[in-house]
Amino acid sequence: MTPGVALLLEQLLNGVQLGVTLFLLAAGLTLVFGIMGVINLAHGSLYMVGAYAAAVTATATGSPWLALLAGLAAAALVGMVVEFAVLRRLYARDHLDQVLATFGLILFFNEGTVLLFGRQPLFVNVPEGLRGAVRVLPGVDYPVYRLLIIAVGLGVALGLYLLIQKTRIGMLVRAGATHREMVRALGVDIRLLYTLVFGLGALLAGLAGLMAGPILSVQVGMGESILILTFVVVVIGGIGSVRGALFGAVLVGIVDTLLRAYVPGLLRQVMAGSEADALGAGLASMGVYLLMALVLLAKPRGLFPAHA
Repeated sequence: MTPGVALLLEQLLNGVQLGVTLFLLAAGLTLVFGIMGVINLAHGSLYMVGAYAAAVTATATGSPWLALLAGLAAAALVGMVVEFAVLRRLYARDHLDQVLATFGLILFFNEGTVLLFGRQPLFVNVPEGLRGAVRVLPGVDYPVYRLLIIAVGLGVALGLYLLIQKTRIGMLVRAGATHREMVRALGVDIRLLYTLVFGLGALLAGLAGLMAGPILSVQVGMGESILILTFVVVVIGGIGSVRGALFGAVLVGIVDTLLRAYVPGLLRQVMAGSEADALGAGLASMGVYLLMALVLLAKPRGLFPAHA
């Protein structure tokens, strides 16, 4: 296998890994918006909560399993508290009120994190058993930990599909998205259902954060940059659609990764290196938004709208 093909395959795997991380965030975000009608800008803060809880626990105990449990529990608990204390009062309000309130939550979480942990990033080591690389194809070695992230993301996607399509809870979730008053009239505690759905979305965001910790530094505000890509994923995939979130996330992850890997190199053929790198980074950043515009031109409701 030639080096160019090996590099392309490696970048495709990197794109899928970024995509499944985005999916974990987008699945919770699209469920909350599709079912509750709430625009939650603070979803990235729950990603940060999971990352910090896991990083602090891993540093204190040295146990990746305790770090996993701490990250998931912290994100889910904080998410349910936020839903109960803040978002429950916003369901009947317009989207501008929701945006302002959840933007305030971003500031609250960021400043609270600074007070608790300071501004210095935390660095987390990859668990000992997951270090190193394996040969996935001839000439292509890929880190074990990144392969685990891909496997976990795909497993979560399958689990969400089974939960929403094959269980009574999933039936109530789907019914609550379109016939809220009817579900309430049947005796279902719709407020509890909403809290549980929001807690599930928060748990998935925390899972994404704790898995990203060993790859990226854990720092204040880490959720805001990835939240922008997450909203792009939701719009491309279709609001309220978990299937759309998966396909949209993988598509965005691959496009973003390939553009960042290849555009600067192509531009170096026609201009100076520093200028090519700067222009290439800008063009690569624009790529996913151009992709979103093209998808919306063809399918204004996204690739897989929840209620087609």
